[in-house]
Amino acid sequence: MKQKYDTIIIGAGMSGLAAGIRLAMYGKKVVILEKHFISGGLNSYYQRGKRKFDVGLHAMTNFVEKGTKAKPLTKLLKQLRIRYEELELSEQSTSLIKFKSESMHFSNDFELLTSEVAKKFPHEIDGFIKFVKHIEDFNEVALDNETFMAKDVARNFLKDNLLIEMIFAPLLIYGSAWENDMDFSQFVIMFKSIYLEGFCRPDGGVRTVINLLLKKYEELGGELRFKAEVSSIDHRDGKIQSVTLKNGDILETEKVISSMGHPETMAITGETSKGLPEVGPLTFCESILCLDKRPADLGINETIIFYNDSDIYEYKSPQTFYDNRSAVICFPNNFKNDTSDEGIARVTYIANYKFWKELERKEYLAKKEILAQDSFNTIKSCFNQFEAKVLFKDVFTPTTIERYTGHFGGTVYGSTDKLRNGKTHIEGLYLCGTDQGFLGIVGSMLSGISMANLHGLME
Repeated sequence: MKQKYDTIIIGAGMSGLAAGIRLAMYGKKVVILEKHFISGGLNSYYQRGKRKFDVGLHAMTNFVEKGTKAKPLTKLLKQLRIRYEELELSEQSTSLIKFKSESMHFSNDFELLTSEVAKKFPHEIDGFIKFVKHIEDFNEVALDNETFMAKDVARNFLKDNLLIEMIFAPLLIYGSAWENDMDFSQFVIMFKSIYLEGFCRPDGGVRTVINLLLKKYEELGGELRFKAEVSSIDHRDGKIQSVTLKNGDILETEKVISSMGHPETMAITGETSKGLPEVGPLTFCESILCLDKRPADLGINETIIFYNDSDIYEYKSPQTFYDNRSAVICFPNNFKNDTSDEGIARVTYIANYKFWKELERKEYLAKKEILAQDSFNTIKSCFNQFEAKVLFKDVFTPTTIERYTGHFGGTVYGSTDKLRNGKTHIEGLYLCGTDQGFLGIVGSMLSGISMANLHGLME
C-alpha cells in the first residue's frame, strides 16, 4: 500500500529537521527520511568508550544575548518555538587569526577586532569601518541575490592584501565552497555570524541542539524514519510524483525538500542528460585529541586559532593528502563556564579526497597516524607552552565524510552551484541546507525554515 505525504524531506540534519518542524507545526503530513540510524548529518555526534564526541561542531556561530531583536539566532528560535535557555550557551573567550607576519584577536565584542585592525593596520582603519558599514547594510539572505565574488568587493575598501587575507581566512574555512574566495552573500553571512555576532557552544555540544529539534518534531507529530535511504526521486512530465526507498517502498508526494546536496539530489532523479551540478573541490580531515590538561591550564585562552604559516592563505584543494601549512585549531571546551576534566583539541586541515580514496586499508590507517602526529605538532608550533599528553585520539578524513553524509567527494560546503531560492528545474523538488546556500548550525536551520515557509506553507 502506497503512503501519501504533503511533503517528504530527505535528510535528518539540522536543515531537514527545522523544515520538518515548520511543516508539522501547521498540520502538514510530513516525513523525514534518514539513511543512517542517527540524525544530524554534517553536525552529529558519536561515542568512543566513555568519551562523547561532536562531528562538525567546533563552535556555534551567531551568538547574541537573550532578547536581541532581528538576529538569525533569535529568528530561528522564534520560528521553531524553542526557548533561548534550552540551548545552554557558553560564549568564547577570544579567538586568534595567526599568520606568519601578523596576528589578530577577535571575540564576541566586535570592538576587539576593530581595535586590532586600528593597531596593526592603522592605514586601513577608515576603509575597514566603511567596509563593515557596507556589510551591515547588505541583505545577504535575499533569495534573488546575484553571485559575485567577495574579494572583488573587499578590494574596493581595503588595499593591504595581508589584512584582506586575514579577514577572509576564518570565513573561507568555515563556509566557502569556492577556492580562495567566496560568493559575497555567503561572505556577509559568515562575517556577521563570526565577527559581528560570534562564537558560542551549547552545553552538551551538538547533541543538545539535535535533541531539541527531535523533541520538538516528535511533539508536533512529525514522522521520522531512520535507515530509510532514498534510491530515487520519481517525477513525470516535470513534476514530482513519489520517492522510492532502497527497500522498495514507494511514498507518494507532490513536494520533496532535499538536504542531500545539489549534485547528490539530481543524481537520484534520473536526469543526468545535462550533466550533474558541479561537485565542490573542498574537503577536510580532522584530528580530535583528548589531552591530560585543559588548554586554560596551559595558559591558552583562545577558543579557536586560524593558523597560516605564510601571509597568503591558500584555501584550495592541495596536491597532497592534506595541507598542514594552514589549520584550524579548536579547543572546544575552552569556552566560558568549562567544567570538563580533560582538554580537547581539534585540528582541521584542507584535504584531497582523491588521494585518500585511493589508499588501501593498511596505508589508510598508517596515514591517519601520521595525520594525528602532524596535528599535535601544529598545536606545538602555535603554543610553545603546549606540553600535554594525548590520552585518546580519533581522526576523520574525506572518505569518512563521504561515508556518513553521502556527499560526493567528501565535500563539506557542497557544490558551487547553489540554488538560493531552493528551486530545481523539476516542479515540486527543492533544496535546503548547504546547497541552498546557508551554512553552519544556525544557517542550516534557517535554510530549512526558509524553504519550508516558502515552498511548503506559502504555495
